[in-house]
Formats: sequence, C-alpha cells, structure tokens
Amino acid sequence: MNIIVCIKQVPDTTAAGNATLDPKTGRLMRELLPTIMNYDDKAGLEAALRLKDKYGANVTIVSMGPPMAHEVLVEALAMGADDGYLMTDRAFGGSDTLATSTIIAMGIKKIAADKGLKNGFDLIIAGRQAIDGDTAQVGPQIAEHLGLQNISYAEEIEIKGDVIKVKRQYEDRYHILEMKLPCLITALAELAEPRYMTVGRIFDVWHSPEIKTISRADMGDFIKDEEIGLTGSPTKVAKSFPKQLKGQGTTINKPTEESVQFIIDSLKQKFVL
Repeated sequence: MNIIVCIKQVPDTTAAGNATLDPKTGRLMRELLPTIMNYDDKAGLEAALRLKDKYGANVTIVSMGPPMAHEVLVEALAMGADDGYLMTDRAFGGSDTLATSTIIAMGIKKIAADKGLKNGFDLIIAGRQAIDGDTAQVGPQIAEHLGLQNISYAEEIEIKGDVIKVKRQYEDRYHILEMKLPCLITALAELAEPRYMTVGRIFDVWHSPEIKTISRADMGDFIKDEEIGLTGSPTKVAKSFPKQLKGQGTTINKPTEESVQFIIDSLKQKFVL
C-alpha cells in the first residue's frame, strides 16, 4: 500500500501573545509566532503510520510552503514517514485554496510518476483544515483535481482489502461510509493521537536526503503558470480581523425561580421574547 499525507506548517496561534495582523495588508504577521505542524494533518500522519505498522505501507509526506517548511517534513520523517517532498517556489506565492490544491495535486501526480506508480497512490490523507485558514477546502479540491472519491471529517478509519470504512463526524451524529481505494480522506484531530519522534529517527533524518524539493520548473507540463500564484487565485481577501472577545456577562446570585424570571424579563427587554 502506498499512502501520501499532505501536511502544512502553520503559525501556532495558541502560543503566548495574540496573533497580530499587519495594519497595512491585513495579513497575519507569521514571523511573530512559532510554527508547528497543523493539528489535523498530524493526526492524519499518525493514522497513515498506523497503517504502515499494520500493513507495511509506504508513507510519503508532501507539503507546500516556503523553504522553512522543511522543518515539519523532518518532524514527519522522525515520526516514521518514509520520504518527503516540499513544493516550494516564489511562483507559488499568493496562492488561494484553488491554486494551492492544484499545485499539490499536480505535485502528487509527478511524485507518483517518479515512483513508477502507474495507478497513483492507494490513499491520500489530508487534514480537515488548517488553523491559519480554516477553509477545509484544499483536501476535497485535491481529490477533485485527481478524479478521486473523498470523505471528509474522518474520525475513525479501517481498511479491508481495497475498501476503506470511515466514521465521519457530521453535526450531531456520525456517518459510517465505505468507498474503494484509491481515494482521499480528510482527517480530524480526533482520528489518532500522534506519536512522539524517536531520538534515533531525529538523528537519522536531520540532514536527510529523503526530503526532496519540487519547484515550478520541476513540475514542467504537470501545471500551467496561469493556474498558480495570484494569477491562478480567484479568491481575494477583502479584510482580515482578529476574533473579538465577548464582553463580561452578568452573574445572577438569586434563587432558581427568581433567576429564571430575571432572564425572561431581560430577554423581553431586548425583544427576544
């Protein structure tokens, strides 16, 4: 079984201090925050590594980003992945979800061709969404570009033969779905608790030749210039702003019946009731 996992290096917005936006551009000032592997992606990687442990699968990692994204690929290899590819080029800068998914999908096609996988990868795993964008669009778009079936919001997976069974989170219930490989799933952080890197693997992969770089030139005819970067991005962000904190609420220290009546009166005053 050949598995590919899409991961992203993201700013740690949970770190001490608030995420800061550039007042001129409205963009997140990433340089002020430490970076980590996206949570959903890391759970997807762990799920792939468990399939490797069980079936002897080959796990390939892909990421698109600046050269510093090399760090999360090293982390993925130290966790147990077999090889990794970083798609990085200034031509990729400014890509929205559509352009990003196009680059990653065509990069996956190139990697499959380089590996001699005529039918492509058996399973592609992507995180449900990235904490710096929260769009949940890239995974399903990759599937669309590659002509694959996909199931999103996977919380549990099981593979039997050429069929994957997925427990999919859906609002206040679950879906139990099955589809044939090859396919793509997007993982929730609840899919699997990530393992730690091992000291031996960290030492082995720190200067690892198992991480390869794919530039625009390397992709050749797999992609067109008008499909990537700002030119290939139909989505334009008009304005960004930090999440606003809620004001302090009202505390009621009264007997139950009086508290209920107080709430009802307050809602009536606001014309909610």
